[in-house]
Amino acid sequence: MLKVLIACVGLLGVAYGAMAQATSVVFLNPGTSAESFWVSYAQFMQAAAKDLGLDLRVRYSERSAANTLAQAREALQGSERPDYLVLVNEQYVAPQILRLAQGSGVKLLIVNNALTADQVQLLDAHKDARWIGSLVADDEQAGYLMLTDLLRNHGPVTPGTSLDLLAFSGAKNTPAAQLREQGLHRALAEHPEVRLRQLVYGEWSRQRAFEQATQLFKRYPQTALVWSANDEMALGAMQALQDSGRVPGKDALFSAINSSPDILKARLDGRLSTLVAGHFTLGGWAMVLINDDAKGLDIGAYGGRDRKEALFQLIDVNQSKRLSGPMPAVDFRALSAVGKPVSYRYPFSLQLLLH
Repeated sequence: MLKVLIACVGLLGVAYGAMAQATSVVFLNPGTSAESFWVSYAQFMQAAAKDLGLDLRVRYSERSAANTLAQAREALQGSERPDYLVLVNEQYVAPQILRLAQGSGVKLLIVNNALTADQVQLLDAHKDARWIGSLVADDEQAGYLMLTDLLRNHGPVTPGTSLDLLAFSGAKNTPAAQLREQGLHRALAEHPEVRLRQLVYGEWSRQRAFEQATQLFKRYPQTALVWSANDEMALGAMQALQDSGRVPGKDALFSAINSSPDILKARLDGRLSTLVAGHFTLGGWAMVLINDDAKGLDIGAYGGRDRKEALFQLIDVNQSKRLSGPMPAVDFRALSAVGKPVSYRYPFSLQLLLH
């Protein structure tokens, strides 16, 4: 009996040791816990963490920079510090978090919104903040793709005439929103037949965009195109057009970014003409990088420390159906650079979910 007990205790010790050795990660999620994009983003991260044997905790800021900073302080200066902290430079919070990280021993990875050029200059003061890099999607390209595809859907414009465009950007002090705007302006420079009537900041919110669009459609009744930097704002603007007695997808063409159930439904039923998606996968790919860094690999050797991935792509009706179903399984362990040649490059792509 004693031998059996000792054996059981030994097995428990081995099991506990395996649990204790799991690399721990905290993700500071800048969205709300009811926000479709950020919830699906966290779910994809959790799927990756489970596959890779990482211990991931997600903290939602509920769209409050003050909450993000409080959560960062707890993770970096509290008694139970994780091995890694994943953060988003939403509302420019990254430099303050880098300061909090000094001497913490916690490694940092930035996703979705990288440091701005001005913020990078501050990094010399934070050499002991163990920042392993950043992973972002090409937001400028996403903004460009949306307008060019809207115009493709609209068709030729009669010479000498123009198309009125309304644009809904996100939060003014968020790099992703600024880059998407830059892509919009690049497309506008190529298409002088499009007149940008007004660009407003919808703060990523459906209700705010609805209120703004209600006024804007009255001010610009000839609006033919609506560009939105995320799905929630597009849905709010669509509702405003419907309430005015017009039909989205017919009386005005809409574009959006993201792949929430509501926006995929709008794409499938024709209310939404152009959809760009793919960046909800960034957190999952970040888990692969953390897994490899924790195993002693130099992740910078496989494509650089600061990575911009071409994750955004136009989503057609068939792909919308695919993304509307259960999330496809991804073999995250197969994406690891462990055991791969130095020529290996991480193949991060939305296609891994659409095969």
